[in-house]
Amino acid sequence: MNAHVADDRFNVDPWLLTAATGLLVFGTIMVSSASIAFADGSMGRPHFFLSRHLGALAIGCAGALTVARIPCDTWYRRSGLILLVAFALLVSVFIPGLGHSVNGSTRWLSLGPLSLQPSDPARLCLMVYLCSYVVRHQERVRTTMWGFIWPLAIVALACALLLAEPDFGAAAVLTATSLGVLFIGGSRLLPFVLCLATAVASMAYLATSSDYRLQRLIGFLDPWADPFDSGFQLTQSLIAIGRGEWLGVGLGESVQKMFYLPEAHTDFVFAVLAEELGFLGSTLAIVLYGVLVIRAIAMTPRAYAAGLPFQALLSSAIGLMLGIQAFINIGVNTGLLPTKGLTLPLMSYGRTSAVITLVCLGLLVRIHHEVVAASPEVARARSRKRPRSRERRS
Repeated sequence: MNAHVADDRFNVDPWLLTAATGLLVFGTIMVSSASIAFADGSMGRPHFFLSRHLGALAIGCAGALTVARIPCDTWYRRSGLILLVAFALLVSVFIPGLGHSVNGSTRWLSLGPLSLQPSDPARLCLMVYLCSYVVRHQERVRTTMWGFIWPLAIVALACALLLAEPDFGAAAVLTATSLGVLFIGGSRLLPFVLCLATAVASMAYLATSSDYRLQRLIGFLDPWADPFDSGFQLTQSLIAIGRGEWLGVGLGESVQKMFYLPEAHTDFVFAVLAEELGFLGSTLAIVLYGVLVIRAIAMTPRAYAAGLPFQALLSSAIGLMLGIQAFINIGVNTGLLPTKGLTLPLMSYGRTSAVITLVCLGLLVRIHHEVVAASPEVARARSRKRPRSRERRS
């Protein structure tokens, strides 16, 4: 505890930093390995995606350092403006000349030589607003149905825009994270259960109401029935994971990434990791994600105890958002969930995702610093330190 008493020291969670660094190293290695064949064949530059990924990591690290120096109260006081930014980002993909379609989905903004996937920063902005709302209207959220429904109505509108792109995976992550934040924020059990059941029913209906999504669902339930069409991605992913066995075939030795497994460096990078590094490497990656999520959520009771409710909810929101996204991606790769088109945070190639994930980590670093600085032990240590300083001056 004495290590955190200095006024000029920035407090960093070593477990959080170790897990994030491990995932960054893992991700850089796997993006390089999984993309090299595709980049060489389609671009003529084997390290095309690696160089772009490193550029995104540099921007993301700069963003994380910047965010870590900004007090959380700044985001709390400007949550209304942040909400407007979130919806402006979600609407922008539908503006002719800005929105860019890939594989039938309009999820990207075309900004000259750069492209941006607005759903990633929009989800973070929505979480900042939601946490601020729960803190501002805590009594209404806990005692009235309207106080619970109003933020969910905003989330539902955001999900409608995401589904119009379409981006079913991002909508699922946003819905699950929002319900988790409201539950942690103290909502009553009955409205929470009703909204959870409604959300599950709505997702099930949406999954079966579109021929495209229905075919994906059928392919997920029995991929081997049509291994060269609807089940192609999943069967190739399962083959990659099965080839890895315990210790893997060796780093860089994956066969499935050689134009067999689609999206090997993005959505299905975990399958390549399992093939090359085996069960051991896959388990290590999952453990690192577990440490990251647990450390984020574990800050919540400490922040509440220190009188920082906004920081408490925001740390849980970030932990849930990263954990749910990682769970869905790994579930898709292993055949536990239908294909969603979500990246694996810090592991997959996806420049917007990498930048926003690092910004989220910067927020967690800031929250940890403020929680430690506001903890009773630090306050008592500082109160003991002040009289001695006065004595020296006198």
